[in-house]
Amino acid sequence: MPFVQPTPPARATPWEWTQAALLAAGLIWTTLCLGGYRAETMVVTSALNAALLVTYFLSRAFGCAPRTHLAGWFFLPFLIYAATNVAFVTPVPWLGWRDWLLWAQMIAVFWVALNGLRSPAVWRALVAAIAALGAVAVALACYQRFVQPDWLMLGRTQAEQFIGRAGGPFGIPNSLGAMLGLLFPPAIAWAFARDAGGVRRGLGGYLAAVFLLGLVLTVSRGAWISLGLALAAWPLLAQQGSWPRRLGASVLVIGAALAAGAMLYFAVPGVQARFDALISDAGEKTRPIMWRGAWTIFRAHPALGGGAGAYDVLFEKYRPENYQDEPVWSHNDYLNTLADYGAAGFILFFGAAVLVGQRCLRGLGAAPAQASALAVGLLAFALQTFTDFNLKIPALAMLAAVLAAALVRVAWPTEDEARLIRRRRRILPLVAAVVVPVCAAAFVIPLYHAEAERYAAREDMDQLARVPVASAEERAVLTKARASFVRATARDPANGHAWADLSYSIALLARLDPAREYVFGRAAEAAAERALGCSQMVPEFWIRHGVGRDLQGRHGAADSDFARALELAPKSAIAWFYQAYHLSLESTLKAHSDAGLAVETCLRLDPGNRAAVALQLRLAPIAPAR
Repeated sequence: MPFVQPTPPARATPWEWTQAALLAAGLIWTTLCLGGYRAETMVVTSALNAALLVTYFLSRAFGCAPRTHLAGWFFLPFLIYAATNVAFVTPVPWLGWRDWLLWAQMIAVFWVALNGLRSPAVWRALVAAIAALGAVAVALACYQRFVQPDWLMLGRTQAEQFIGRAGGPFGIPNSLGAMLGLLFPPAIAWAFARDAGGVRRGLGGYLAAVFLLGLVLTVSRGAWISLGLALAAWPLLAQQGSWPRRLGASVLVIGAALAAGAMLYFAVPGVQARFDALISDAGEKTRPIMWRGAWTIFRAHPALGGGAGAYDVLFEKYRPENYQDEPVWSHNDYLNTLADYGAAGFILFFGAAVLVGQRCLRGLGAAPAQASALAVGLLAFALQTFTDFNLKIPALAMLAAVLAAALVRVAWPTEDEARLIRRRRRILPLVAAVVVPVCAAAFVIPLYHAEAERYAAREDMDQLARVPVASAEERAVLTKARASFVRATARDPANGHAWADLSYSIALLARLDPAREYVFGRAAEAAAERALGCSQMVPEFWIRHGVGRDLQGRHGAADSDFARALELAPKSAIAWFYQAYHLSLESTLKAHSDAGLAVETCLRLDPGNRAAVALQLRLAPIAPAR
């Protein structure tokens, strides 16, 4: 990767070295822990980013500080708007705050890298850390591909759908493809830089070859196509030579990319299968379903969106019958932002990004040649974001923010020589240096701790449905899970999913102790009521509330709960199963007839639902003749 030199050169200070060390530590930790997907990873990442901000503010209070670059201010209106959206718009505020924190930490990293790091030596060290991280990611991808295909970081097992493709430190191969798409163009630029020595060129060429190997192992169509298009645009971005020569170079790049793709297609069966599927599915099979859902949510809430972090919940209303997976995000960050934050949020963030990008493009002609390589890597990242959720993976968002800051510093230089801060102007950064750790300790860390505890306990409970165990072992797992949910709700009472999972664990314990069903049912109902107090838009919360009432024998009162769940999720096989089970508990022939129809609907939506098959068999002997 190229060394990006700030303008003007400055002598490194201890403040800068500390910020660079914290940035590198955050990137390395987050990347090597599945990209920061899990909440327990974000506990440490958030603490490192809080320390990064504190160091930055202290450097402005007690050291020499440059002028704050205008580009950083462009993104603050979005952060303010997004926080307002969480407070007043989103139906799931606990998810909204976690989504807001992803944006906030990405923008904080961009701000500090842009304004806090000026010395060439500091940037050299940071770039070396990033290059080494990329090489380690490829080494892990090789281990995964050639030694243990189901291996994942943190002792986890790779999903069956990704076996044969390498994700390295990430859970999803496309995420590794996005990372290497960011790093490959700078490595190429370093290898062919005119002012680089032989050693530096050799190292750049080696890194480019390593990153290219990693890209091949991902078998990520989106990453390959996005990088190919970005490389084809490189001659145009470079702004060197006449237009005919630059267009000719672009055509040559496209030809080389197509030739390389053809070689891989015919030489690697996995690549051939992936692209054959692309053709047979006429593009994509599941992504368009998620994209249509996001677009429909946006059309229903065009100005402010459905609410921060609400895509997965609001998708239930528009779910088609042939799709029963849980999407989480829309696999398109642009559509996801429209669905969550509406046109206002989309314009505030991506509009700011476009303005900064346009200003950088105007400065590429006068910037070092390596600057265009950074622009190409970021372009590849932006293109792949049309088909993935790169901005929802903290490691990718932070890495893109660092490289974007490097590009802005060289392509949009400002008069940034250090100056002493007047005493009266030190108050604001000092206040910020106190507020940041207080907010992190009181709000951010508990929020992630609670979600980490909830998620782990829910995984243990879900495993019981996949692998049956003895009742004593099941009771132990459920009792432990219930205690985890209690702790999670104590740490973050606003986490609706933690309350719903607590209700679920209590209901499962009731099944093991039928004599105390009523007592368990009251506790399950109370926990579900707390979940509904957090949000009434989540179908699962109504299901949990209805189950709690059913355990108490209050089947008539539970009717409205299951009806509301189906109203929110009319095409959910799970909602129809619970409706069928609820109706099967009543003694009338009509209720059993309706239960049979409900279970048939469930099996139409999800033919492989074993619980629904068992319920249908139980209902069959008493079903009325037709």
